[in-house]
Amino acid sequence: MSGHPLRSHELARGIAAGEFSAAEVLEQSMACIAATDSRVNAFTSKCYARARAEAAAIDMRRARGEVLPPLAGVPYAVKNLFDIEGEVTLAGSKINRSHAPAVADAVLVQRMQAAGAVLVGALNMDEYAYGFTTENSHYGPCHNPHDIRRIAGGSSGGSGAAVAAGQVPLALGSDTNGSIRVPSSLCGVWGLKPTFGRLSRRGSYPFVHSIDHLGPFADSVEGLALAYDALQYPDARDPGCHAQAVEPVMSLLGRGVQGLRIGVLGGYFHDHATPPARAAAAAAARVLGARAEVAWPEPALARAAAFIITASEGGALHLPDLRTRAQDFEPLSVDRFISGALQPAVWYLQAQRFRRVYREQVNALFKDWDLLLAPATPVAAPLIGTEWLDINGQQHPCRPAMGLLTQPISFAGCPVVAAPLWPEGTGGLPIGVQLIAAPWREDLALRAAAVLQQAGLARLKAAGC
Repeated sequence: MSGHPLRSHELARGIAAGEFSAAEVLEQSMACIAATDSRVNAFTSKCYARARAEAAAIDMRRARGEVLPPLAGVPYAVKNLFDIEGEVTLAGSKINRSHAPAVADAVLVQRMQAAGAVLVGALNMDEYAYGFTTENSHYGPCHNPHDIRRIAGGSSGGSGAAVAAGQVPLALGSDTNGSIRVPSSLCGVWGLKPTFGRLSRRGSYPFVHSIDHLGPFADSVEGLALAYDALQYPDARDPGCHAQAVEPVMSLLGRGVQGLRIGVLGGYFHDHATPPARAAAAAAARVLGARAEVAWPEPALARAAAFIITASEGGALHLPDLRTRAQDFEPLSVDRFISGALQPAVWYLQAQRFRRVYREQVNALFKDWDLLLAPATPVAAPLIGTEWLDINGQQHPCRPAMGLLTQPISFAGCPVVAAPLWPEGTGGLPIGVQLIAAPWREDLALRAAAVLQQAGLARLKAAGC
């Protein structure tokens, strides 16, 4: 099936129907990685022996006439902060290389395996997830498959790049302040940051416990929905996982958006987006029938509070190593870890108190609105090494500015689908749009995503195999 243009959900369907084997699909994925990763640098390790065994098991089940699980034979990879049994969980760092290998897979890796997906490896990221660009000094920067001179975004840059390059149709990442949505936007792939607490984080290396989310990347809305359905799991052993069993969202994609109250975020989200990013959001609004401009409560304060909590929890987590091995940290982030460890406790407490009030204000928005739209990043992918961005005549430091539009949303814990759009004025590069729903309403964001995909507005464009 060399050169076959099928997406993740079509691959699963074809394998289940016997049109091709899981082994064939896997070999194509590995061939694509071999052909492209010297340029993209998405992978930090590969587990091909395991992948071949998992693919063979799927083909044996098919030969026996069993009904296959929904992602049977579909290759995927994970950000290297997910535990993979027998592998060291690097979390993008040099320091973790001396850690013992994981004794079990992360819960979400277990869920993907139960759904039949085939794990091929671990992916590049910003060290300890503290960054928006995946310019990793230990493992090399991850390159954007649409222009390898440019960043892939971060901190889940390898996840976005691997899907965009056609290396795997699905990937897992994490999102604290935008680390799924930023790579999705810059690489032109679909991404889902679920509601805070929806998916188990057990078996993943933490960054900021009170804000961390885990979620999938995909080459299609259907693939995103299938992965999300596979990952949903009420995990009593993860005290941060509050999810209950819900109806699979894959069956809801065809319901469309008729009757939904849809708005576009203005103010801060307009002022901190360049014209191409605004154009992407406006195009999505037209297709979805958005009715009005909506004011999000206190986004600048939310971003400031998110920075305080991020730095404080991140610095505290790594304090022993910061005291003894500061020279082994990522040069681009070590100062932020140190400053976070030195922040007064009262700052952290004030930020958390503000967050409680802020979430109540955000949740109140959804009494009047079902879905809200905003650009995912203020610009398309900058060149690797860019230090400053000009956003509507104002200079911003590039690396933190990539999260200008995502941080206020994740700080509230709302579910978001990042949809890949291709506005004019970017030199052919993508910019994503955030489809934001009330907590626990991932289904609404995915239904809107399906409408954008069906209209041909939001889509993945081949950038590799």
